[in-house]
Amino acid sequence: MKNILDIMTNMKKIIALVIALVLAEVANRTVAQSTIKIVDGDSLELNNRRIRLFGIDAPEYMQSCEDSKGKSYMCGQSARAFLLDLIEDGHEKGEKLKCSVEGIDQYKRSLSICRMGKVELNLEMVKSGYAVSYKSDMYKDLEKRAKQSKKGIWQGKFMRPELYRALERTKEKEKN
Repeated sequence: MKNILDIMTNMKKIIALVIALVLAEVANRTVAQSTIKIVDGDSLELNNRRIRLFGIDAPEYMQSCEDSKGKSYMCGQSARAFLLDLIEDGHEKGEKLKCSVEGIDQYKRSLSICRMGKVELNLEMVKSGYAVSYKSDMYKDLEKRAKQSKKGIWQGKFMRPELYRALERTKEKEKN
């Protein structure tokens, strides 16, 4: 009887260890998709898991900017559309979206560097002027080049997304 209890105790320990190893691997692995939803220019859902593109910040979905002629346009929706185009272009080529988890943010989203085939989405969003570098120096040089070339949001006037969110929170607090 004692041998059976010892075996069961050891089995429980082994099962717990295997589960811990599997969970650790899932947290650090590269994810391949089956269902992708583009939330905005720097966020997506992959198999119902929220992912925030690491190192970048795109205009909020309802954020507006001014183009080179001073005309207002929905730059947040433009950023989302550009990210969607990058992903759809990859799908047409038979490529898969893969995201490498770099960390977790305050909203429990995976902070990830995502690629569609050989195209790094984070990099392309900043390089094309649809996002700015954020909380990382990884894309600072690309941001400078996009600004100098007046690409995307750099063609006119815009508020950095981080400031836009802070302003919106302040407006919301004043309402209540």
